[in-house]
Amino acid sequence: MNRQIVTHKIIQAKVKKGMKWAEIAKDIGESKEWVTAACLGQMTFTKAQAEIAGKIFDLTDEEMAWLQIVPYKGSLPSAVPTDPLIYRWYEIVNVYGTTIKELIHEEFGDGIMSAIDFSMDIQREPDPKGDRVHVVLSGKFLPYKTY
Repeated sequence: MNRQIVTHKIIQAKVKKGMKWAEIAKDIGESKEWVTAACLGQMTFTKAQAEIAGKIFDLTDEEMAWLQIVPYKGSLPSAVPTDPLIYRWYEIVNVYGTTIKELIHEEFGDGIMSAIDFSMDIQREPDPKGDRVHVVLSGKFLPYKTY
């Protein structure tokens, strides 16, 4: 047994039961973005969250315990992603990464945007020319210290 096996079981149960991530997130009590990441093995559940997930996905006690262990983060199988949707994010960072970096440094100074103190919101944005994907990423600014 390992976390990848539990992740696979969660995905199987979701498909079998015809569930949506937003519904699962509502039951667990966190955002759909965080719950999806957690169910896919990228976040750590609390005991209470793991117990709710256990009921939703018919998990054993051992499987619920795996949900509470800090995972090895990073779910992509290769340095350059091959999945077209994920590759577009890679492309965005390749094309706009230096722009994002420059504008953040200009506004905040020398530092980074946290991926730990972080939130994300993904919504459908209706548009007559074709619906758009609206993504908001929000991370705490962490300045580099002088020592």
